[in-house]
Amino acid sequence: MTGLFSEPTRHEAPEPLEGPVVGTIIGGTVIWFALFLVQLPFYGWFDDHGHTWWLWTCLAGGGLGFIGIWYVRRRDAAIKRARAAEAGAHPVPDQSPAPSAD
Repeated sequence: MTGLFSEPTRHEAPEPLEGPVVGTIIGGTVIWFALFLVQLPFYGWFDDHGHTWWLWTCLAGGGLGFIGIWYVRRRDAAIKRARAAEAGAHPVPDQSPAPSAD
């Protein structure tokens, strides 16, 4: 009987996606803060209807976005340093002809 008690199928984990991580986090942070600022003039309405958590959620998203910006910039710099160190540790041999003794 397959199903509930059968062994789960194991798949190899895919490679992580790399892309413009810093730009993505900055964009998300800007959006969270923009949403907070757009809702701020309507604080009274949100308070009357018990929805002030919407504002604080946007503010928290922006604040956590600042932490995210700090984190991904440091991560990106560390990745670049590691790649540079790896390239320096394993230099590509020079393919140019040897100088003559003339």
